[in-house]
Amino acid sequence: MILKGLTVFIRQSGVPVSSIREAANGAEALEAVREELPDFVFTDIRMPVMDGLALCEKLAEMDVPVQTVVISGYDDFTYAQTCMSYGVREYLLKPIGKRQLHDTLGRLVQRASKLGRSAYLSVAKIDEWLERFDQAIYYVDRVQAQELLQSWADEISAYRLHDSEKTEMLEEFYALLMKKLKARDVHIPLAECLHLERGLPFADAWSRFGDSVGQTLESLHRRRKGKLKDPIEEAKAYIERNLASEVSLEEVADLLGLHPNYFSVMFKQTTGETFVQYRTKRRMEYAKRMLGEERHRITDISYAVGYADHSNFTKTFKKYEGISPSEYRQKLGISS
Repeated sequence: MILKGLTVFIRQSGVPVSSIREAANGAEALEAVREELPDFVFTDIRMPVMDGLALCEKLAEMDVPVQTVVISGYDDFTYAQTCMSYGVREYLLKPIGKRQLHDTLGRLVQRASKLGRSAYLSVAKIDEWLERFDQAIYYVDRVQAQELLQSWADEISAYRLHDSEKTEMLEEFYALLMKKLKARDVHIPLAECLHLERGLPFADAWSRFGDSVGQTLESLHRRRKGKLKDPIEEAKAYIERNLASEVSLEEVADLLGLHPNYFSVMFKQTTGETFVQYRTKRRMEYAKRMLGEERHRITDISYAVGYADHSNFTKTFKKYEGISPSEYRQKLGISS
């Protein structure tokens, strides 16, 4: 209850906190800190698995720029003294009041602004940038890709990292990005590694990283013949243009530069229908429009929507509409 209440207090404090994570014990908290390096950690003393003092000791050993606040129900100077030896910034006694917490947060934020940005990029932050770059490249969004390159350059520059560390991070990031794109089964050659020489000025390393991202995007654009904005919309348009042909899922997937299995899943997730269901629906809707014009013979209509076998067309139409093509015409007042 105290954990939940503290979370609510922090959210209501008015202090610009971007995210809050909760942990049931010190071990969970330590794992969360390693995943997403926070600015502040609030911890109780008495917890199962790993208590607050052990957590503070581990954080001190990690030597990370995290301000720690210890909360305790025990007004014990020994606890406070031990905590301070681990670099704990604040020691609060239960029950915690809103005013007390607000004042503490104010001091933490003030110290953080003086310290400047962290020297570390969290795993969560890396994942966020990977996802954004992956989306921009996959959907061939040049404007978004360019904005991301500029924004990320600014982000990295704000961290206290040496050029060699930034260059190494770019190599690792690029490898992860290519792995992410490869998982989508994009059928283009991908340079899985970005080899940057040691001692290369970061400006040069960044330029090569940006060029590689741009080349990957353009390769995908060429593979998709310069048409793609949204793969599913492009697939729908292709089906619409080729209703008279036996367009296969494999054919459309190849056109888009996607693996057939991946394309099949993506199509179903986006439209709620399988590729064949969607293609059949569009054929039947087109057939209904043609049936509404007396000048078209039913046999001609079956050919126009990709059915060389007239009986197969009739069977499919009846399954879709509930009545045969000739019965549909009769309902419209048109004689077959």
